[in-house]
This record gives sequence, structure tokens and C-alpha cells, in this order.
Amino acid sequence: MHARHLRARLKGWGGVGAMAAACALAVVFALAVTCTGSVASQAADPHRAGDRTTQAHTADAPRAADDCEAPEKQTLSPSRADGPTITAIKNRPGEKRKLIVGVDQNSYRWGYRDPNSGESGRLEGFDIDLVHRIAEDILGDPDAVQFKAIPTDQRIPAIQDGRVDLVVRTMTINCSRLKDVAFSAPYFKTGQQVLAPKSSPITGYDETLANRKVCTAKGSTAYAKLEEDRGSGDLPASTDISTTVPNQLDCLVRLQLGEVDAVVNDGALAASQAAQDPTVELKGEAFTTEYYGVAMKKDADDLVRRVNQILVDFRQDTATGWQASYTKWLSATMDDDPSASRPPAAPEYLRRS
Repeated sequence: MHARHLRARLKGWGGVGAMAAACALAVVFALAVTCTGSVASQAADPHRAGDRTTQAHTADAPRAADDCEAPEKQTLSPSRADGPTITAIKNRPGEKRKLIVGVDQNSYRWGYRDPNSGESGRLEGFDIDLVHRIAEDILGDPDAVQFKAIPTDQRIPAIQDGRVDLVVRTMTINCSRLKDVAFSAPYFKTGQQVLAPKSSPITGYDETLANRKVCTAKGSTAYAKLEEDRGSGDLPASTDISTTVPNQLDCLVRLQLGEVDAVVNDGALAASQAAQDPTVELKGEAFTTEYYGVAMKKDADDLVRRVNQILVDFRQDTATGWQASYTKWLSATMDDDPSASRPPAAPEYLRRS
């Protein structure tokens, strides 16, 4: 995530001006939209693991829900079996027989609308690839998806209210969220980082943030971390963290307008924002370790297990799976070596029910 990773990043995005157009599109498409883009079906994976093997992996493991020392492990073992949640999705009539998924539409390379793609309104990115994979496995059609664009702080309410079946939106698995929703096993590893202008004296998540305004997204783990650290003295008390916005990209706009001095965000997203604007850069190293997961209703056990099985296949599929998606979308903005971002090769499933 150094300057060399910013080479020609604006090609295909159209620079900051086009980014403003993308923001305008975000307003137009803020309501539910149906995906019509064509995505090639992924090749069948010859290494699909059997249900008995994966379910036996941690069959008698205790559930650490109260202390939640490892939130990324608090999920159910994989299975391909249909249950009530999946059956209800499959039984939707006619054109409604689709997976309803909450996503972002302005996170560059993750879930976004490229105004230069030639296909108006088509969502693409790493998270979008995963959504199509899930839809193909459950409904037999990668395009059987209804996308709903939701802001950061609406991810959990959208699940609880039944507006979506899943949220695939760079959503960090943590103990607080596990009280409200269920998560899959991790599909991406990241950590919080500081984004600031290249000319800024800010050097990272340190004392150089004193007397500086920092922007975060509402309901994000970044804001929670800043609030906790400022209270404990690990962040200067004079750091102003009052600026919060509905979506991460809004922080980049605030930074460009000079309304804030820095942005704190997941490093994976911050790297994509740096690719959109060559005048900013990541400052310092990641200061947390976090994992993205697919979020679902707490009682949707069969869907959690099915998604976990899909993630097993996604990781193992070297042709059209995790590695291929990383190479296509993220290697240009992050690093050609994905090792730091890979989810656990052998995830643990400590939740029993």
C-alpha cells in the first residue's frame, strides 16, 4: 500500500470529477435496484468438501458468546442442506425468486457503479462477485439477485427488519454486532488505517492526530475504535472525531474539501479511496486486525451454514474463486501479494446453535 500502488488508478474511474458523478448515481440508486448484469457462471469446484467433514470439525466445541474473544470464530459449521430460510427464498414466485442482498454502491473495487463501464447502473467489485457466487449456489443463477444499496449504519437494521436476506458490504465481524446478527466465517482480513493528504504532517494513528479532525462512517468499527481509544488515552484527547457520514466515500469528499484532516477506515477500503485520489495516501500501518463476514438474521442457521460452505468452495476454487476475484479487483489498489488479506485457510466454527 505504497505510492507504487497508485499507478494509473484513475483509469477506468475518471478521476475525482467522475467520482462526483458516481456520488450522484449513488443518490439515484439509493433505493432497491435489481441486478441485470450478466456474470459468467463459476466453474464447478472439484475440491468441494463434504458436509460430514466440515460439520465434524468443531462439533463439540464450546460457544464463547459471552466473552467473545474471537468473534470471527463464532459461526456455524458448513452444510449444503436446505432449511426453512433457504426454502423460503427458493419458493419466492416468478420474478421475485431472487436473493435480496444489502450492498454498497460507492466503495471503489468492492461494490460500486463504474460510470465508464458502458453498462449503466451495473454493480461490480469483490463483494459483488461473492454475492453472485452465493446466488448461483442457492438459486442456480448468479444473476438471481436483487441488490439493495444501504448506508453503513443501516446494515444491521436492514437484516433485522427483513429488508434483505444477507449483507455483503465490507462488514467487520465483532462482538457487538454478534448480539444482533449472525455472521459467516471470514472472507477477508483487514485492519483500520489512517488516510490523509500526502502533504499532511500526520504520520499514522499516533500523536500527530492531536488537534485534527477525523472522519469516520456512522456505525463503523472505525468510529467505535476512535471513541474507545480517546477515552482510554490511546488517542490524543484533542482529536476531533465528531464528523461522521453515512458512507465511507463521503469521508473522502470531506477530506478533499478540507473539512477534515484525516479519515480512519478499513485499510482495504482506504487503499481504494487512495486509488481514487492521487493526492492522498495511507499513513502508517494498520492498528487493528479485523475480518469481513456475510451478515444474516440470527435465526437463519441454514443460511449461515450454506454461506459457510460456499466460502469453503470460494477459497478453494483457484480458477474463479477468492484469488481470481482479488486479482481482478484489489491487487491494483492493495498489493499483488494477497497473503495479508486472505481469510483463515482453516476457519473455526465455534458456534453450535
